[in-house]
Amino acid sequence: MTLVSPRLTIERRLLREHALIIACDEVGRGALAGPVAVGAIVMDAAGARRRIPEGLRDSKLVSERHRPAVAERAAGWVQASSVGWASAAEIDDVGIIRALGLAALRAIADLRGIGVVPEEAVVILDGNHDYITPAGGAGLHVRPIVKADRDCASAAAASVLAKVARDDLMVALHDEHPAYAWARNKGYASAVHREAIRSHGLSRHHRSSWAIADAPTLF
Repeated sequence: MTLVSPRLTIERRLLREHALIIACDEVGRGALAGPVAVGAIVMDAAGARRRIPEGLRDSKLVSERHRPAVAERAAGWVQASSVGWASAAEIDDVGIIRALGLAALRAIADLRGIGVVPEEAVVILDGNHDYITPAGGAGLHVRPIVKADRDCASAAAASVLAKVARDDLMVALHDEHPAYAWARNKGYASAVHREAIRSHGLSRHHRSSWAIADAPTLF
């Protein structure tokens, strides 16, 4: 299978009209346990002229072994980056879509804290649905783009950074609840994870509002 390498064609076009790009992508949407994370990166016109880091692709297309090095290169390539989170309890409370919006807004707020002005940016959001504006992102120029994490290098960078951060968190949580094997499945619905839920019940990190008993096996 030929892997599609992301480019900067869309970013360069958008930067003709906007001072900055903030690219966002989420990880953990379909997991049974753990938070959802949204990566956000900042790119300006100068950054869009720099060479794309070696190996940068949508995080799903980068092997787990290589992701940390790719994430490190991506973080050094962009002007700034952050990861925002929404907990399993928040997902249970407000639903996954609103939780994604909250996580994205938290990532963007972290960027604001280091001097980025989000209102001057266009926000590239992977997917076909704007979950940021309804969560409180009025005033942001959100541009959903289907397959942005595949086609846009900025979104691919956000994807890899979020994936590595969330995977690291789930590995750390494994020691707290080793029966669920989160170091391997990262909270997704592996057969071992589902069997552990049947044997031990749900932890405080599980999304208890979900129909977990009926979840499909993803690994």
